[in-house]
Amino acid sequence: MTAHDPVPTRGFTGRARAADRDPRLPPGQYDARDTWPVLSAEVTPRLDAADWTLRVGGLVARPRTWTWAEAHALPPSRYAGDIHCVTSWSKFGVRFGGVSLDTFLAGAGGPLPAATHVVAYAHTGYTANLPLADVTGGRAWIVWEYDGEPLPPEHGGPARLIVPHLYFWKSVKWVAGLELLDHDEPGFWEKNGYHHRGDPWREERYAGD
Repeated sequence: MTAHDPVPTRGFTGRARAADRDPRLPPGQYDARDTWPVLSAEVTPRLDAADWTLRVGGLVARPRTWTWAEAHALPPSRYAGDIHCVTSWSKFGVRFGGVSLDTFLAGAGGPLPAATHVVAYAHTGYTANLPLADVTGGRAWIVWEYDGEPLPPEHGGPARLIVPHLYFWKSVKWVAGLELLDHDEPGFWEKNGYHHRGDPWREERYAGD
């Protein structure tokens, strides 16, 4: 799965008949099984873990930046479940390891009352917008492990955001930070016609869906 998904074909209905569909598949999705396609809006950067940082800023009480070592000293958290790409594939039973985004937000003193949205951004400049409610309450992570191994660069390593209940273009690869805002500010794909939220179960692929 990727953070940066190219435009899928509108009207795609999946590869299985409705009666045969796995109930874990959102509408219009198919099971990718053992594959994990690599899809990105940008060239994979050469980013060493020693150079990686994560900043949480904007409408938080105490904006803060973590180094790789500081982030790894935080209480660990894991996600085990499914992920869904807007290009119509889903992958079941993935396992990511890292730190809950709630922990980073707490380390920045927590969101201010006016905060309603987040712009997540990569070390490459890629951005994605998210409602604050979609990245809090145990719904989002900063991860650097996949299936017990370091997250590969082509899938966002050394570290990426994952927001697994939304289409995976929201899960920014090579994540560099999050800016909390009092308004919705579209990111890269949202400026190019994608839905501002991206709920797979509602098929929120495009603006207007």
